[in-house]
Amino acid sequence: MPRLIDISPRLTPALAVFPGDTPLSREVLLRTDAGDPVTLSTLRSTVHLGAHVDAPSHYGCDVETVDEIPLERFIGPCEVVRVGVAPGGLVGVAHLPAPPRAPRVLLATGTHPDPDRWAPEFAGLDPALVDHLADLGVCLVGVDVPSVDPATSKSLPAHARFLVRDLSILEGIVLDGVAPGLYELIALPLRLVGFDASPVRAVLRTIE
Repeated sequence: MPRLIDISPRLTPALAVFPGDTPLSREVLLRTDAGDPVTLSTLRSTVHLGAHVDAPSHYGCDVETVDEIPLERFIGPCEVVRVGVAPGGLVGVAHLPAPPRAPRVLLATGTHPDPDRWAPEFAGLDPALVDHLADLGVCLVGVDVPSVDPATSKSLPAHARFLVRDLSILEGIVLDGVAPGLYELIALPLRLVGFDASPVRAVLRTIE
């Protein structure tokens, strides 16, 4: 029987976000354990929280917001690829063990192992890799780090290539313990009209 593998980090106030961004917080307005008829909460957070989809409007002007990206990008065959890259390095074409076998590629770098601890030395993506994957028909790239560009980057060259080549970005997934290979990805963003990103509950379904 196919099984589901959760590749989303736990969303708690301890979850690390980019310095200066808004961490997760919860305000409880009503509580059943205090005698209220319901428990009612208010959530405050960056939309770039945990496993999340970047919209083109996050890094481009007059382009798609997260509600406008075709949902087909975020559900379907994918391949988990483990790459050997040093912390602070860039994942390049040479790091791929073979050409991708699915239109969605999830790169396991292992360079941001603890979602609750900010580690700015995580690996980014070489812009040439984005072009290479686009040329091979890939429509989405996922990474187990907070960004496809290095934490200190201001020009965001990898993001720029994603925009030019019309590839979707899935960041902040957890691939520890996930075997390389083929799966079905399900990582649907919320229909947040006009927003630059959306958290997702990213899961893999095994192919039996």
